[in-house]
Amino acid sequence: MTAPRWWQGRFPSRIGGVLLLAVALLTVAAILTAGAPPVRADKITYMPPGPQPIGLKVTPIPYFRISYPNQYRFGSLEYLDGLELWSRNRDFGGLSSLVTLDDGKRIVAVSDNGLWFDAFATIDPAGQMTGLHDARLAPMLTATGEPMMSVRDADAESLALGGTPDDPRFLVSFERDHRIESFPVDLDNFRSAGTRLKIPAAIRRLRPNTGLEAIAVPDDACPLGGATVVAIAERDRDRNADIPGWIIGGSRPGSFHVRRIGDFSITDSAFLPDGDLLILERRFNFADGVGMRLRRIPCRSLSAGGTIDGATLLEADLSYQIDNMEGLDVHTDRRTGKTILTLVSDDNRSILQRTLLLRFELREAPHPAAKGETQGSGAPSYGDRNPL
Repeated sequence: MTAPRWWQGRFPSRIGGVLLLAVALLTVAAILTAGAPPVRADKITYMPPGPQPIGLKVTPIPYFRISYPNQYRFGSLEYLDGLELWSRNRDFGGLSSLVTLDDGKRIVAVSDNGLWFDAFATIDPAGQMTGLHDARLAPMLTATGEPMMSVRDADAESLALGGTPDDPRFLVSFERDHRIESFPVDLDNFRSAGTRLKIPAAIRRLRPNTGLEAIAVPDDACPLGGATVVAIAERDRDRNADIPGWIIGGSRPGSFHVRRIGDFSITDSAFLPDGDLLILERRFNFADGVGMRLRRIPCRSLSAGGTIDGATLLEADLSYQIDNMEGLDVHTDRRTGKTILTLVSDDNRSILQRTLLLRFELREAPHPAAKGETQGSGAPSYGDRNPL
């Protein structure tokens, strides 16, 4: 998810083809199983409040398109770098969303078993991400300060940075028990308790496992009448219908729809520096296989009562380094001014899937400003995007 500006920061043989097909089928099966109603226990393994260090095995991903090591440009995006993450810690995985802080050098993510994941990126002099270090997990806490222990309570799906410079907040959306909670930012201890935001009643009527997968906080580049957050569901109750979303708070709240194109579900969103909304989508079925897509929605089209659509920036399948892509963040590199996209996959804690962290640079020029939009620096700069 995007942080506000005040916190800126092909196969060479038949054997290879058969192997790809086998991996694709297994991956689809794993994701389909994960998307079905849960068969896991109702309770989550207890972890005491506060961060616990974990070990990570990190494997670099030097190129995005498999067997094409010299291709870096994909439409308006340029692949920068990526990592595959693995840990012996059984609680690691299931990452659903993330924010990047400190000019992309720090990553905070949420998982679908109610945990925070926090780590620092190793960036070499050329600006390449080569590893992660000092990784930690911490349980999300309820309003009473206790760890979230039930699957229904702890299924975190999206993360955004909101609030103000004086009172920064992590906003987290949950499904099953559909809600958005606000957590005071506590990067040292992750001991802040969540409080519920007021949300439209229609959100509570979503299917248990297709709730709010994407939340994003608008800023001055796309103010939306001072809205607190833009929230979008994974799918409608009718899987063939357009996908519902809501502008929450401010002077122009209301619902809208995102045009459904193909068998894709929405998994995350983030605002670009010019105010456009970037939407991450995921596809998984046996006919088409696993896929991901990024769509860019113009700010000017975001309004209550409308159906929005936008240009596709990237679409990829398992001939690329993807998995179950669930999380998206955008930040601006303060040194170069480049717009950086960071994506993360949810491995569902399955041996058939991977946790991937991928970065791209947006090389496309921003859309021209329209009425109600600005393309200045947005909200006041807040240094290195770390308030502590």
